[in-house]
Amino acid sequence: MQRRKELPPMVKTVIIKGRIQDGGEHMEQQRIVETPAGVLTYTLKKKKVKNLNLRVDQNGTISLSVPMRCTLDRADRFIQEKSLWLTQAIRRQQERQQPVPPPPDRETCKAILLAGLKRTYPVIAPLGVDFPALKLRAMTSQWGNCHWMQGYITLNTALARCPERLQDYVTLHELVHFLHHDHGPRFYGKMDLLMPDWRQRRQELKGYSAALER
Repeated sequence: MQRRKELPPMVKTVIIKGRIQDGGEHMEQQRIVETPAGVLTYTLKKKKVKNLNLRVDQNGTISLSVPMRCTLDRADRFIQEKSLWLTQAIRRQQERQQPVPPPPDRETCKAILLAGLKRTYPVIAPLGVDFPALKLRAMTSQWGNCHWMQGYITLNTALARCPERLQDYVTLHELVHFLHHDHGPRFYGKMDLLMPDWRQRRQELKGYSAALER
């Protein structure tokens, strides 16, 4: 008799945000779970439904609607069980190019990306990284790079046309290079620690390659 294959234990479940509406009859949380396919972020919605309903929208965002009696552990484990299907669905969605807004003027672009840097920097500040200077550049193959010896990062102006969560991913990626200058295990380990769902965001970013200057 074959033993049922056990799912790996969840390394982390983090509630990013949550709200309860309608006198407790509706609850919504954004959660991060470790799955066999990597770390995934999903929106959990508890409502008056009979079954667990899972969907991936056109932006690659995962949402799961569950009955009010469903436990959080059961919801997280359902995401684990469906993780391979979810990553494939996200990949299919991201292969379809996302519509991007027109390029902002340079001053607006600088304001957007500087705000993103200020939003992301507190994540890495406790590790001793100084607040870097920011330079902007239109690039065709990179979203950003880090000049750790000179103390500044360069971000692609096209990044201003992407959602904030993707701006945050690229910015943090470059900030982590002040700690680890290559893409070795220590670099990725630090990314896992500071942004557990960074792989999902990286996949989402592929859907915005149309924003890159050609």
